[in-house]
Formats: sequence, structure tokens, C-alpha cells
Amino acid sequence: MDGGTEDVLGAVGARLRALRRARGITLADLAATTGVSESTLSRLESGQRRATLELLLPLARTYDVPLDDLVGAPRTGDPRIHLKPMRRYGMIFVPLSRRPGSTQAFKMIIPARPEPLEPTPQTHEGFEWLYVLSGRLRLVLGERDLTMTAGEIAEFDTSLPHWLGSADGGTVELLILFGLQGVRAHVRARPRRSSHDES
Repeated sequence: MDGGTEDVLGAVGARLRALRRARGITLADLAATTGVSESTLSRLESGQRRATLELLLPLARTYDVPLDDLVGAPRTGDPRIHLKPMRRYGMIFVPLSRRPGSTQAFKMIIPARPEPLEPTPQTHEGFEWLYVLSGRLRLVLGERDLTMTAGEIAEFDTSLPHWLGSADGGTVELLILFGLQGVRAHVRARPRRSSHDES
């Protein structure tokens, strides 16, 4: 096996770990979904187990991504990015970035429901930054229960129990940046000029 192939296969584990964490999935959940044992998945992510087609195919199906994305194969031909929406937890996620291991960007759509869902807070490693595009978002974060509207921003450590849903049962659209633990978004804005400055 040539050095280039070895390098590609050697990077698969870190890519798989980053993808799983970005989706907020535990090894136990992934094992239950794919039928691959938790210990095998752990060794695969740590690089102690070589990636094979039999292991990667169920992972590609579960993550709903092309096999090429899991192994980091270079794309050829059509340079356009084809965004493939994913359905998770009754919500729609449209990936806006394609670099596992770095900050991941998603457009998230919470569909309208006759009755708003009851919160089921979860925790996972990482840091999350969100911006509400439209609708009324309910953000449960630890002991806090917040309602956010279009144009509002939140940033939080995902090790805190958190849950996102519609505050009134209507559709909510938002942008989400998900970073690894310690990676935070930095927002800079120029101060608005006062009327005194303009006179």
C-alpha cells in the first residue's frame, strides 16, 4: 500500500470522531444504529482499527454522507457543492461546511407542529453558536428557559444540558456553528455612530 493511501486511511479515525461529536451521537448510540460493536467503533476512531468497506458503509448510511466524505477522498469533476439535508430528532439539518475536525456550520429547520414538543435536554462535548433567522425558538439551557426571535444570537457550552425547539409550534429557521471543546465564535461589530458624531 502506497504512502498516500496510508495517509488517507490514517486520517479516517479522527474524521469519524469529529463527525460523531458534531452530530452529538454517543458511541453506544452509534453501535445500536450501525450494528458495529462499541469497542470496534472506538478502535476505529482512535486509529487502532483499520477502516474497511464493511465498517464504513453502515457509518456512511447512518451519517447520511457519501463514502468519499468519510475517507476524505478528493472530489473530481463537478465543482459544485451539493448540500444534502439530514433529518435528525424531527428536525432538518442542512450542512454548510465540509471539514470534519473544524467548526461545523448548519442551517437548521424546526418544522411546525400542532403542539410544541416537551424539552428533552441532552449534553455532549463542544461549543455551539446559533443565530435565529425566523420564527420563535425555545432554548432550554440548564435551568434557563429562553424564547428567542429573529436576529437574536446565543452561545453556550454543550456540556450544559440543552434543548432547541419551537416556542409556539411554528416553523423556526436558524444557523448553527458547532465547534470542538474550547473553540468559540468571536463576534466583532463596529459601534453604531451617534447623532453627535455625525454633526
